[in-house]
Parts: sequence; C-alpha cells; structure tokens
Amino acid sequence: QAQLAESGGGLVQAGGSLRLSCAASGDTVCISATMGWYRQAPGKERELVAAFTLAGSTNYADSVKGRFTISRDYAKNTLYLQMNSLKPEDTAVYYCKGVGERLLIRRCRSEYWGQGTQVTVSS
Repeated sequence: QAQLAESGGGLVQAGGSLRLSCAASGDTVCISATMGWYRQAPGKERELVAAFTLAGSTNYADSVKGRFTISRDYAKNTLYLQMNSLKPEDTAVYYCKGVGERLLIRRCRSEYWGQGTQVTVSS
C-alpha cells in the first residue's frame, strides 16, 4: 500500500518561513507524478495551494504566488513546499495529495492523501 506522510509544520511568526515535506513510501509505483499541496483552515473547505501537473508544470493559488514554491526530489520520493513571508491567513492543516495510478494498475487507489501537518502563523 502506498502512503504519504507530511512533516515540517509548526508555529511561526508572520514573515517567517517553513518547509514542508511529503514522503512517499510503500507501493510508490501507485502514486503518479501529479502531486500537490492542499490546505484546510478551520471552518473552510480544503483548497489547492500548489501542485505539479501531469505535464510537469506548476500551479499555485493566487494567494501564495511569489511566496510559496513547490519542488520534488525523485530520488527521495519526496515532495516539498517552501513557504516564505508567511501570513496569519496561511494558518491551516496542510495536506499532500498524489493522484493514483488506478487506471493503469488495478491494485492502486485513485488518489492518496497524507495525514496532514499543522501550520500556525502568529501575528
């Protein structure tokens, strides 16, 4: 079974930086290259923060453009999110998501999510 595990969250003051990591393990062949970061603040819906598309390009939410950078290390099976100039409104649980290879490999799921990591930005 493929799994995703986030790390790197914490408490930071406004203007500070954090780097989140998402490590893939297990049956990683089930996780495609289409991966991204989402976040969910209390009382709000989960939203896309940044993602790699199937073509390898990147998408960012307007609210994080110029401040956040998504990257990956294929050798380590790890996805990263560098977050700079953090704002209190960035406070949320951040989740890593990978699109599953369900259409190609029957044992795989259609998507995989990590358990989330809390990011709290104080003003």
